[in-house]
Amino acid sequence: MRQPGIYSGILSGGLSGRTGPHALPLARIKKIMKKSGDDVKMISGEAPIVFAKACELFIEELTRRSWMVTVQGKRRTLHKEDVASAVAATEVFDFLVGLVADDDNNNSGGGGGGGGGGSNSTNSSSVESPEEEMAAVIR
Repeated sequence: MRQPGIYSGILSGGLSGRTGPHALPLARIKKIMKKSGDDVKMISGEAPIVFAKACELFIEELTRRSWMVTVQGKRRTLHKEDVASAVAATEVFDFLVGLVADDDNNNSGGGGGGGGGGSNSTNSSSVESPEEEMAAVIR
C-alpha cells in the first residue's frame, strides 16, 4: 500500500488551510514541466501540486512588492510598470528583468525605436522556453 508523501498535506489544505480545487490548473503546470526538457518524461502526482503552491507564493510576493510601488505612486490600480519597478528593485527577481524590459519595449506605443533588443516578433504561435510560457500566461 502506498503511503502519502511529505507534500500530501498540501492536498488537504495543510500549508494554505485551503481544500478543494487549486487556484492554478495542475494539468497546465504538468504540461509546462514536461516541455521544460527532453529528459523530463515522468512526473509524480505530487510534483505539480508543489509547483502550484510555489507559483501561488511567487505571485503573492511579486504582487505585494508591486503594490508597494503602486501605493508609493499614490495610485490604487496596479500597472505592469509597477511590476517592472518591483522586479528591478528586488534582487531575487533579477531573472525577470529581461522579461519585463522586453515586455515594456514590445508594448510601448511609438517613440524610442531602440531596436527592441532582438526579441521574438512572432510570439503568438509557439512558446519556446518556460520563461516565455509564463509571460504568455501572464498576458
